[in-house]
Amino acid sequence: MKSALFGFLFGMWVLIIIGGGILVTILGPITITGFGDLDWFIGSVVKGVIAIVLVVIWILILSKLKNFIFKKEIKS
Repeated sequence: MKSALFGFLFGMWVLIIIGGGILVTILGPITITGFGDLDWFIGSVVKGVIAIVLVVIWILILSKLKNFIFKKEIKS
């Protein structure tokens, strides 16, 4: 049980670190042009939507991992 819990925590931290790296290196430099004074606003909205989608995906991945670990532990 301990190893499964530690594996889950390790996976969680890996996703957090990878997610932070993705957000800083890929989303940070994105710029949107062609909308005049609204360039910064539209760029921020696009970055925000992408970040929220990534967070939802990571939550779903962790939920599936948690369910897999606990179902395996219950069976044994």
